[in-house]
Amino acid sequence: RPVPAPGGTVLITGGTGGLGATVARHLVDRHDVRHLLLISRSGPDADGADDLVAELTAAGASVTVTACDAADRAALADVLASVPASAPLRAVVHAAGTLQDGAVLSLTPERLHAVLSAKVDAAWHLHELTRDLGLSAFVLFSSVSATVGLAGQANYAAGNAYLDALAHHRRGRRLPAVSLGWGLWEQSTGLTGRLTDADRERMARMGLRPLPTQAALTLLDLGFGADRAHLVPAWFDLSGPRDADPPALLRGLVHPTAPEGGGAREDARSLRDRLLTLPENDRELTVRRVVQAELATVLGRSGPGDVAPDRGFRDLGLDSLTALELRNRLATVTGLTLTTTVTFDHPSPTALARHLLERLTPQPQPQPSAPRQPVLAELDRLAQRVTAVTDGDLRSAVTTRLWELAATLSAGEEAEPTPDDEVAATSAEELFALIDDELGRP
Repeated sequence: RPVPAPGGTVLITGGTGGLGATVARHLVDRHDVRHLLLISRSGPDADGADDLVAELTAAGASVTVTACDAADRAALADVLASVPASAPLRAVVHAAGTLQDGAVLSLTPERLHAVLSAKVDAAWHLHELTRDLGLSAFVLFSSVSATVGLAGQANYAAGNAYLDALAHHRRGRRLPAVSLGWGLWEQSTGLTGRLTDADRERMARMGLRPLPTQAALTLLDLGFGADRAHLVPAWFDLSGPRDADPPALLRGLVHPTAPEGGGAREDARSLRDRLLTLPENDRELTVRRVVQAELATVLGRSGPGDVAPDRGFRDLGLDSLTALELRNRLATVTGLTLTTTVTFDHPSPTALARHLLERLTPQPQPQPSAPRQPVLAELDRLAQRVTAVTDGDLRSAVTTRLWELAATLSAGEEAEPTPDDEVAATSAEELFALIDDELGRP
């Protein structure tokens, strides 16, 4: 099926943004669309809007740019009512969206609403207000995050999953619809411009590559004529070596080159063995370089030398997501079980390296002082006698006396919980929120 007929109007939400403007140019240049209605929150006041209109007009198109939040049903209805009968609405491309990334418990109602309204509310209003207009195309710009999941994008994934479901809903009612779960575009857009180097590095490690613009537009054309409700135009390179697992949905496409976990265990043993052969003065430097190397990878830096060892993790750009990724990578390299808050408890590469070194190398045990040895030996003998008591009343009396003795020894002070005790009693969601509060996001 061809893309929208040249004689009708094509509505593009987010039409003055990077993707919307690219789609508008493509429809005019490649498919001879002559009537465009571009809506966005900024409308004609958006950066580059005047130049875009001039370019499209010079190419022979009639272009209307209107300020409208598609999540506002009444405002959207007014805009649709303004479409002239001489060029009736024939297609909708919903390309609007916004990002508010963060760990789940850091997503306030306001941050959720900002993302979901641009996706969910706007898409539903477009569906309701156009379902009786005989459209030839209804294209929803979704995201690969709704299919495979991307770190820190729970709200964005949810909003785009709704678009995927809406496309199925429309198809079930014999209405045109396709939801395109885009991967990363190579060109800079309002959304991709907000990605940090660490975000891009994380995507690259899971195999997600940016789509060249022309390739993405070719996939868009295929989407217009697709006979499916949901497609995922994304480029995953799963052939090369990676230091992170691909998304769970795609792991069946990857052939492992080594037994699972074997390499990690060997690396951990190798690090421990290497440390034991080094002079004590060199051990901390070695572990610190490991921390710097893993942190450089997580943050997308050029190498360990690009990570100042005594700067705080927050100043270096670590956020809640990259903090957890760093913890996981160090756990793999060292073979240690690390708490979720390890980068918060030891908030610089040097401090963290010292903590890891203490865990990796055997620490000399202090010899008990002479007066302690007879006391401990006497307690051992007493323990044997106590455990041999079978009389119930006597056991109860002994238990009470032992509690009294323990209370006397502790001088009436309640033992303070250790950090590990507190972490064990804390939920994963609370830990995410704690790291977000303390480290923040750049």
